[in-house]
Amino acid sequence: MDTGCVRMPPTAGVEANQDWMLAKYRQKAYKMCMAENVKNTIGRLRTDIRRHDYLYYVLNQPEISDQQYDKLFAELKALEQANPQFITPDSPTQRVSERPIEGFAAVRHAVAMLSMDNTYNADELRAFDERVAKGLGSRNYDYVVELKIDGLAISLRYEKGVLITAATRGDGKVGDDVTANVRTIKAIPLRLMGDVPDVLEVRGEVYMPTKSFVQLNKVRIDAEEQAFANPRNAAAGSLKLLDPKITASRNLSFFAYATGEVSQTLAGNHYQSLQWFKKLGLPVNPDIKEAKDINEVIDICNSWGEKRHKLEYQIDGMVIKVNRFDQRDILGATGRAPRWCISYKFAAEQAETVVESIDVQVGKSGILTPVANLTAVLLAGTTVKRASLHNFDELNRLDVREGDTVVIEKAGEIIPQVIEVKKEARPAGTIQFKIPSQCPNCGGDVKKDQDGVYIRCLNTNCFGQLKERLKYFAGRGQMDIENLGDALIEQLVETGLVENFADIYKLTKDQLAGLERMAEKSAANVIQAIEKSKTRPLWRFIAGLGIRHIGGQSAQILAEHFGSLEAIMAAEEEELRAVEQIGPTMAKSIYEYFRDEKKREVIEGLLAAGVKPAQPKIKRGGKLAGKIIVVTGSLETMTRQQAEQTIRQAGGKVSSSISNKTDFLLAGGEPGSKLDKAKKLGVKVIDEKQFLEMV
Repeated sequence: MDTGCVRMPPTAGVEANQDWMLAKYRQKAYKMCMAENVKNTIGRLRTDIRRHDYLYYVLNQPEISDQQYDKLFAELKALEQANPQFITPDSPTQRVSERPIEGFAAVRHAVAMLSMDNTYNADELRAFDERVAKGLGSRNYDYVVELKIDGLAISLRYEKGVLITAATRGDGKVGDDVTANVRTIKAIPLRLMGDVPDVLEVRGEVYMPTKSFVQLNKVRIDAEEQAFANPRNAAAGSLKLLDPKITASRNLSFFAYATGEVSQTLAGNHYQSLQWFKKLGLPVNPDIKEAKDINEVIDICNSWGEKRHKLEYQIDGMVIKVNRFDQRDILGATGRAPRWCISYKFAAEQAETVVESIDVQVGKSGILTPVANLTAVLLAGTTVKRASLHNFDELNRLDVREGDTVVIEKAGEIIPQVIEVKKEARPAGTIQFKIPSQCPNCGGDVKKDQDGVYIRCLNTNCFGQLKERLKYFAGRGQMDIENLGDALIEQLVETGLVENFADIYKLTKDQLAGLERMAEKSAANVIQAIEKSKTRPLWRFIAGLGIRHIGGQSAQILAEHFGSLEAIMAAEEEELRAVEQIGPTMAKSIYEYFRDEKKREVIEGLLAAGVKPAQPKIKRGGKLAGKIIVVTGSLETMTRQQAEQTIRQAGGKVSSSISNKTDFLLAGGEPGSKLDKAKKLGVKVIDEKQFLEMV
C-alpha cells in the first residue's frame, strides 16, 4: 500500500554526528507520517461504517452486503488493536463494554419524561380532539400519528454530537443510567452526523423485533428459564442486565420520536423535527403520518388494526400528537401527562373456542406441560389449534376442562394462551383435569420441583424425554442435522434404533431405508447430513447435549473459555463458577452433568463414532504454546478478557485458578489472593509489560 511517506537515503559528506542526527530525524518523521496514515485510514473506516449504519437503520437502503460490512468492521478493529492510541469512545468498535457493570446509577432528566393518557375507541379520540380545540380556542391545528411500539422508553443525551448518557424513563423525573447497554444497540448512533446542537436529548423506544423475541424465548425455555411475556418485558429486561455483552446478543433496535433538552431550536413542528432526526443519523419509524383533523386520525388508526400483524415488531396502539410546538406550549400538561398527545390502544385480539382435549407433553428434561387442543380458530392473522397451559398450577387456577368454551389471546401478539373459561357455557358432566401421578409416556414416577411449579418425570430412560432430547440435539441451533426431522426421530426411538445421541452416528443407510416413508435416496441424504454434523463447532456440541440451564450463548462462553471438550469435562465446579456469565446454578449443573457416568459413556460413544467438535481457533505453535496462564487484577492497556484472548491466540491456555500446573500468573493492579497462592506454589508472576513483550 502506498503510504505517501518517502524513506530518504542517508546524506553523504557530512560529519558523523550530523549524519546520525539527520538519520534519527528522518526516522522520526517517517514514523510520524506512517502513524498519520494509519490514523487517517481509521478515520475513513469509521466514516464509512457510520454511513452504512445510516443507510441500513435510517434509510433502509443498504448499499453493501452484511459480509462486506463485517469486513470493514474487522479491518477497523484490527487497526485499532494494533494502534490503541487512536481508539476513541465513539468508534463503532467500542459499542460493547468488556466488563460487567456494578449496577445502575440514577439519572435526573433535564426535561421530565411524562406518561400518556389512553383511549380505546373513536368516541374517546373525538373527546380528546374537543379538549384540544377548547384549549387552543381554535380548530386551526393538525396532528401527527405514530405507531406505538411495544418497547421501553429511553432518553439519549448527545453533547457536541457524541452519545454521553442513556437513561430509562423511571418515574419520569429520575431514571436508570443504562448507557453501557444502550451503546450495544447498532441502530443508535454513537456520534451524530452533520451540524448538531451542543446539547440534544433524543427520546425514543428501544424494542425487540418479533423474530428475536421468539428466538430468545426458545433459548430461555430450552435452558428452563422463564419465558418473557411480551417484547416490551424482553426489551426492558435486556437493558437492565449487568453484562452489556449479553444485551448486545439480544438484537435490540430503536426508533426516535421526540426531544428532551435541546440547546437550540430544531424545527417549528413535530413532523419537521422527525425529518431532521433522520438527517442526523437517528432512525425514525417510516410509518409516521400527518393528519389534518381527527377524522383522518381515526382512519389511520383503523387502518392499522390488521396491518400491524405484518410488521417485524410489535405495536400495541397508536400515538396521536398535536404537530405545532407553540400550540403544545399553550395546551401544557397535567401532573402526569401532556394535554397535546394521547395514546389509542388496540383491544387485545381475543377469540372463543372449545377445548377438545388436554394433552401432557414431556420435555427433554422431564418437565410435564399441559397443552389444550382447541377447535381451530382464527386469531391475530393465524389459525390457532393449540395453546399452552404453562403448568398445572395455572391449569388449576383457571380450572380448564375438556369441553369448556375458553377465551384465548396471544401473549405479546405471539404466544396463544387461555385467559378465561366461560363456566356458564360448561357442559354437564365435565370433570377437573387430574394432575398426573405418573409420566404419560413411560409410566415413571413424577415429582414437583422444590420451591417451583414444574412437575418432572424422574425416569432418565423415559422415551418421551429421549425423543425431545434428540430433536433438540439435531436442531438447527445445535448440531443442525438436516433431514433428521421430528417424524423420523419418533420412528428411530420407537423401533429401538436410537437410544442416545451416539446411536445417531451408528445408523446405516439400509436401516433408514427400511423405515416407513423412507426411500433409498432420502436415507442417503440423512446419512450425509449426519456425517456433515460431525465437525460442528464445539459450542454447538455443548448446547446440543441439553445440559440444564445451558443454552447456546452459555455454550459459546464455555467453549471460548476452556477451548476444548476435555477441558470443560474436567473442570471443577469452582473453576466453572469463576467463568464470567456462568453463575453458581449453571456451574453446578455443568459439573454434575459431566460427572454422570451414563452421560460420559454417551459422549465417549459420540467421539468413538467420529464426532470431532471443532475447537475455537487458537494459534498452534505460538509464543505461548503449551503454557497455562492465570490472569488476575486490573490491567492498564487491555481488559482481562482481551488478555485471555491474546493468550489463546498465542497458543496458550487460560485457567481461572492457580495450581502446580500453572506456568505464569499475569498480575495487574489489586491482584488479590491469587498472587499469594502463586508465590506459595512458586508460580512465576509477570506484569503487563512482561506479558506484552512475551506475545
